[in-house]
Amino acid sequence: MSGVESVRITEGREPPRAVENPSSVGLVAVIVAATEGEPRALTVRVPGQAPGRGDGLPAGPLVSEHATLERGLRAWVERQTHQRLGYVEQLYTFGDRDRSGDGGAGMHSLSVAYLALVREERPAGLAEAAWQNWYRYLPYEDFRRGRPPQLDAIAARLEAWAAEPAEAKLRRLRADRLGLTFGLGGGTWSDERVLERYELLFEAGLIPEAQGNAGQAVPGDPTGVPMAFDHRRVLATAIGRMRGKIKYRPVVFELMPPAFTLLQLQRTVEALAGTPLHKQNFRRLVAQQGLVEETEDVTSGTAGRPARLVRFRREVLLERPAPGLRLTPSRRS
Repeated sequence: MSGVESVRITEGREPPRAVENPSSVGLVAVIVAATEGEPRALTVRVPGQAPGRGDGLPAGPLVSEHATLERGLRAWVERQTHQRLGYVEQLYTFGDRDRSGDGGAGMHSLSVAYLALVREERPAGLAEAAWQNWYRYLPYEDFRRGRPPQLDAIAARLEAWAAEPAEAKLRRLRADRLGLTFGLGGGTWSDERVLERYELLFEAGLIPEAQGNAGQAVPGDPTGVPMAFDHRRVLATAIGRMRGKIKYRPVVFELMPPAFTLLQLQRTVEALAGTPLHKQNFRRLVAQQGLVEETEDVTSGTAGRPARLVRFRREVLLERPAPGLRLTPSRRS
């Protein structure tokens, strides 16, 4: 499947003439699910990529048969993957030159990216579609088991990059950026700066995507598995958006089954945020926000004491202006 199947458009309001700066327009979807406490994104195989860069996000052409972009997105995703989308929101419009990697010199390839939240189902439309843990592509973002070991290797490379310029002012500027994005040099790590961290790695030339479509994956690369085109950048944008969103909107419940335990909810939030949470503080927050209500059912078929099943209280959407989960990590290593 091509990452960008497109229609041509021209800029300006003059009568039609020879196109000097053609652009292509498409849609790309970051379809997210949470299964057994792990955040997963739906990926497809993209042919013609450099070794190790065959994973991409579902992408398709912009066509005129649908009244809105969102309706078009829903239609082709459901047609190709048999995955019915629930919550959908627009992420960003990506339009760098030659981002499709198809060799079109000077060509702008525009993609309108969307974030979609679903309960995982087996993709049936695409033979080579698969759900992948999103930390496969950005492993340094996962602090659930302490500081990711990949960060030490990344930090050393970034610090070497920051020390390269001969001009002291530029060295200080780079060092400040490392503190702002990766928390180096006494800086603070922000879980929402996923895109900024990816873009800094790109600028420093530390990821294969920085070498264009010819950049090959390196086994054991601490920055993670690269993706086709600029799809890892799109994924980073979605993760950052999701991490911010769960703090003030109850979007996490779009990923949960109709009934679930509080532990399952906590594990899902931890997976999205990439950080461990204090159990009692989390449950106190959920109760204070009035986000769930108990059902009459309990878990069965598991070892240990049965747990009460709860469900999302949709009334909270009318009761509170920002009913989310303002997270307090249990510990940051």
